[in-house]
Amino acid sequence: MFPLVYEINTRVWLKNLTNKYGKQITLGTIPEEEFLFFNEYGFDYVWLMGVWKPSMYSKAIATAHPCLRTTFLRHLGLVDPNDIGSSPYAIASYTVNQKLGDEGELETFRERLKKTGIRLMLDFVPNHLALDNEWLPNHPEYFVPVPCDEQCHDPESCFEYTEGKYLAYGKDPYFPAWTDTLQLNYANPATHEMMTGNLLTISEQCDAVRCDVAMLVLKDVFNTTWSGLSGCMVDEFWTKAIRTVRENHPEFLFLAESYWNREWELQQLGFDFTYDKPFYDYITHVPANIEKLMGHMQAQWHYQKHLCRFLENHDEPRVAGKTGLNNRAAAMVLLTSPGMHLVHQDQMDGYKKKIPVQLLRQADEPRNPELAELYGRLFELQKQTVFQEGHIEWLHLNAISGSHCFGYHRFTKTDHAFILANFSVTGIEVAFSHPALLLLSHEDIDMLSTFERDKNAGLHLAADTMQIRLAAHESLVITCREESTR
Repeated sequence: MFPLVYEINTRVWLKNLTNKYGKQITLGTIPEEEFLFFNEYGFDYVWLMGVWKPSMYSKAIATAHPCLRTTFLRHLGLVDPNDIGSSPYAIASYTVNQKLGDEGELETFRERLKKTGIRLMLDFVPNHLALDNEWLPNHPEYFVPVPCDEQCHDPESCFEYTEGKYLAYGKDPYFPAWTDTLQLNYANPATHEMMTGNLLTISEQCDAVRCDVAMLVLKDVFNTTWSGLSGCMVDEFWTKAIRTVRENHPEFLFLAESYWNREWELQQLGFDFTYDKPFYDYITHVPANIEKLMGHMQAQWHYQKHLCRFLENHDEPRVAGKTGLNNRAAAMVLLTSPGMHLVHQDQMDGYKKKIPVQLLRQADEPRNPELAELYGRLFELQKQTVFQEGHIEWLHLNAISGSHCFGYHRFTKTDHAFILANFSVTGIEVAFSHPALLLLSHEDIDMLSTFERDKNAGLHLAADTMQIRLAAHESLVITCREESTR
């Protein structure tokens, strides 16, 4: 019910594998050991981020961009021009990057995943295309035009694609334009048709798509941002596009990158899961924003079960560096909360250096084997029925407000799990009551902690009440079955 997704930076990953095995590795020649890794951890989807044909313009812009260079140097120290590529989200065409393999090799990779019950997720970028995309020469009408009298007021907002004619750069209205992309014009029905065709092409090559900044092509968002230049978008794109794909592939999964509290709306338009940015913001904030997290995780079940929760991805800082000593507790909360769970490449190993998406080479970092072992146990735990199907309710602890300590209960008719988390720098003894605890003994429960501990240490059961000591930065899961109480 709640898939576990593993995001891979494909270009960096294949380069790392090439170095690891001492020979050129492409999508069609990945050693079996890597597939055993996916299977061992129980991933349901592997998301290959950045497989599509790269943009030459985007690479040139990234190479010359002074602010991007600072991020490259921060990651690598020394940067060679060959370390820099295009943005994976400036897509020239929805064909496989030849340096990674070809369509046949991508199909080989997909089939090898399928043999172990894992499905493939790829990117779809609905808002924009690269400056050198395959459609522009013949179809400038697919993009938002900028008249000359507008261009002179904001010359950095658009691209002169032919002499004296301009097209708008792709844009999120709250940030500077993405100057290696062109904004698609959804006021033009032909753009809907062209992009739906791209979705259909992608759907033949994978089992799911992660849709980049999906909320930017909602009708009201597009019209607010662009209607002065493009005219008005009349129909929602997502409703028909998703329906068209599912006519051919009924089980195809859609994940939306979504912000601005537009998650529910996108779910209603057909998305299976939507990014849960509030969860990320609250749990990775320093200090963790427990009160807002509590309120957010008590939202309606039908909304919560369609959220995709994460602690990091290619856009965000590494969680091990951001949350520090709360990293383990955050991982436990992530993987015991309802919804899709997205885990980023090297997150389990505790890497701390964020990789700019234009970089093709990754800095060396020490691996944290203890954290990787914890993640393995959490992956196994979250496959249990109580975490795949169980509802959620908040526990009323004896901890004072502002203690950075909280708890919740996942439950089905027969299974119960109590999750307690202490995001504080000090230990605390907490107590809570629940009918599922009646008549339980220590032998009736299983416990997983983010630290090594004796199951019975500091644990007291009396009637329907549990009292337990939590160390600083500790989180634990206590599971039991209802028949244990009879």
